[in-house]
Amino acid sequence: MMKLLIVDDEQIERDGLQAILEKNFSNLEIKQAKNGRVAIEMAATFQPDLVFMDIQMPGMTGFEAVEKINADNPYVKFIMITAYATFDYAHLAMRLGVVDYLVKPSRVDEIVETVEKVLGQIETEQKSFEHNKQQQVALQKAMSLFETDVVTQLLFDHVHEVHLDELVELLGMEAAKEKFVMSVLLPLGSEYSYTAIREKVRESGSGWVGALYGRQLPIIVFRSSDQSFRQQATQLAREILTLAKSDDGAGWFIGIGNIYQSLEQIRQSYQESLIATKDTMLPVKYRFYSDLPVLVPGFDEQTTKQHEEQFFEYIRGGQWEDIFSYISDMVDRYEQEGTNLLHAQQRVMELLWLTSRVLSEMGVESDAPFYSFQATDFRQIRAETNHLLERMQDAYDKHHANLEVDIIQKVKQYIIENAHKDISLDAIGREVGLSPIYISKLFKEQLGINYIHFLTECRIEKAKKLMRDPEKSMKEITFEVGYHDPNYFSKVFKKMCHISPTAYRKNLLA
Repeated sequence: MMKLLIVDDEQIERDGLQAILEKNFSNLEIKQAKNGRVAIEMAATFQPDLVFMDIQMPGMTGFEAVEKINADNPYVKFIMITAYATFDYAHLAMRLGVVDYLVKPSRVDEIVETVEKVLGQIETEQKSFEHNKQQQVALQKAMSLFETDVVTQLLFDHVHEVHLDELVELLGMEAAKEKFVMSVLLPLGSEYSYTAIREKVRESGSGWVGALYGRQLPIIVFRSSDQSFRQQATQLAREILTLAKSDDGAGWFIGIGNIYQSLEQIRQSYQESLIATKDTMLPVKYRFYSDLPVLVPGFDEQTTKQHEEQFFEYIRGGQWEDIFSYISDMVDRYEQEGTNLLHAQQRVMELLWLTSRVLSEMGVESDAPFYSFQATDFRQIRAETNHLLERMQDAYDKHHANLEVDIIQKVKQYIIENAHKDISLDAIGREVGLSPIYISKLFKEQLGINYIHFLTECRIEKAKKLMRDPEKSMKEITFEVGYHDPNYFSKVFKKMCHISPTAYRKNLLA
């Protein structure tokens, strides 16, 4: 129902106009104001779609009232009413955006015709506004899904053949030169916090949020120029921790990796952020990687980072022989150096804990690795460590044994059939029972392209087929293939096909 406000200082004029409108229109809610000041107050609460405004009123002219109402609500339409049809009035009405002008006394049919015309304009604009709003919501949802997929591929090095700058450009965000990663650990059953965390990061305007892997949520944060690194990271960490439901934030912890210049190096910051979460019992629920002692003592910082990165690759690659050897060499070194037994057990425990974390990313669920006793010698550390590693390897082997041989074909088929929808690695993972990271890894290793590239290819191929129908507009095709913005579709099409969709279609139908 449309809302209409009649503003006139003469009661008889207001009542007469209301009677005409009520007789001819059933979809109007009508209220009256006796002068401009009352009209301004009523407009604030009543929120009219259309206002009949008398020009000559005591105290405040109709034009003054229009200007003030318009300042608070620019979508209101105005029809001015006056006993004097002068050029100056008409000129001022046009300047204020008044849509029509009636001279007293007006014929009933003239009033009805004018109102019908203006109500039609309002209805058309409202439909257009609602459509645009729905498009924006759909686009925002699609970009959020795209954001999580880009984060997954950046952090796990699954970006292949699609240049990183292009991914950033497609996401519509300008990445700062310096960036770092925060890993948020959530308590079990806290998946509901994901949306709230995303909103916190979005409010900060400084990061991309990845997908939730088990209890782990990675965030790529772009350095702010008006804060130091530690100030920015600490502030964002504290804001995220305000979402913890319990008073002490039990189960919540945030690890913060170091700063790196390029997106190619961001994976190192992610690994550092994960290492920084190894001790979640600290009173402060966030920790910087730079504040930790190194995992592999006795090496300089660069060599240590290389060792840590290599260990992560062993786990992700399922290279169990190398994992056993790596940890065994560490225990041997501790023993040769005369390291305190409790300290050595703790450091090995940290590596086992990281192993279980990385396996969890891949969808491999295993029991948390804990020593059942305090070792009395290095022989016991070796035996118990091997036992825990064997349990994790067994979980890894069982997980992979359950994977069907043709799983990549199932994933491809699912994408082909659903490419027109807002699908993501998460959605595909739920469909085929695999982690998003593992699916991304499969694409890189078995197909030589990344998931986003394959999804884009499917959409572009469907668009080419639809372009053969001359009855379909480019806008219709854009929506049918899964995009929400014709300009964005055109940009992607040109990037993939080296020709604009309009030019391609012209050649096709020539």
